[in-house]
Amino acid sequence: MTLNRFTRRTVLATGTAAVVTGMAGRLVPARAQSLSPTRTMRGGANNYLPGAPIVERIGGGGFWMTGTVRRAGDGAPLEGQRIQIWAHTTEGHERDPHSHGATLTNANGEFRLEMPQIVPAFGQPHGHLAYDSGDFKTVFLRPVMDSAGDTTLSAHFVLEPA
Repeated sequence: MTLNRFTRRTVLATGTAAVVTGMAGRLVPARAQSLSPTRTMRGGANNYLPGAPIVERIGGGGFWMTGTVRRAGDGAPLEGQRIQIWAHTTEGHERDPHSHGATLTNANGEFRLEMPQIVPAFGQPHGHLAYDSGDFKTVFLRPVMDSAGDTTLSAHFVLEPA
């Protein structure tokens, strides 16, 4: 009588072969999930001023508001999209016209705008951003900073056609 002994090598080789041959023809290419649109945040439209001008910088600067703008569904970056930014800063309140400005996205769908340091309003340091150009549905964001000492804040838009 012959005794079959399974070694670690035999088990691994047999198991690997079974997986590879058993999966032949069943492998499916990875598919990207559809990117859902960004929803407007509660309080995001507070003190919004339609038509804020496109500016190089708001006030004296020192703080950077950054982010991205992408198309819902495929996530393609959107170039030339107008993003309005405003906040309560060391140089003014969020309702002051000089505390508002807009910028455009670059070819990678990215935006950056320098502004004065954001300070807490109602206990929270936060910014306001809006996409309101009309090609896509309007979105208002109100991201809150982790700390009043932060010198950057990012917000990301995923837009759906209007």
